[in-house]
Amino acid sequence: MQMESETVVIIDYGAGNLASVQNALDKLGAKWSVSSNPAEIRAAKRIIFPGVGSFGSMMERLRERKLDAAIRDAIASGTPFLGICLGMQALFESSEESPGVKGLGVLEGEVVKFQKGKVPQVGWNEVKARGNGALKSGYFYFVNSYYCRPKEQKIVAATTDYFGEFASVVSAANVMAVQYHPEKSGRAGMEFLQRWLEGPVADGGSSSC
Repeated sequence: MQMESETVVIIDYGAGNLASVQNALDKLGAKWSVSSNPAEIRAAKRIIFPGVGSFGSMMERLRERKLDAAIRDAIASGTPFLGICLGMQALFESSEESPGVKGLGVLEGEVVKFQKGKVPQVGWNEVKARGNGALKSGYFYFVNSYYCRPKEQKIVAATTDYFGEFASVVSAANVMAVQYHPEKSGRAGMEFLQRWLEGPVADGGSSSC
């Protein structure tokens, strides 16, 4: 379990669904705080960035609150960082959902819309971990109309098939991001969060999750 100093900071940009993440952390016995203060985010020991809604609206809210720069600074300093759903997509450079709106640009690539099947994808789907790392395959809960298309395949830690394969987990140095909702994914999601809480994300595109 976490050290006393490793309170998880959950980023509040004014629109995310924070309650389910808070409840999941409570069940795991983890300490957490919610913050929209850039200074607190820069000083955080561990960060979760959940997101729902539209790409453009999120980026506008982040910039209004000066959270975009705080997130980039925290990631650059090596803080273990977990992006969830739209919080994953915002880490990339752009999204088809909001043409002309720049993302955080922490990760190279774009966010694109599903071209086949019912949109949004809602429900359980299989997440297939790549390689021999510690990331576990399993079934997780998704609600998404868009998916991330990283420029570099080496950061893709797991994939999911929804009328074609897409990156459902990416991992780069201290950053991990998931398209699914671990906090709504039952036992598999709780185990994922527990592993993420127990240790820093490793360098080199692998992770301890």
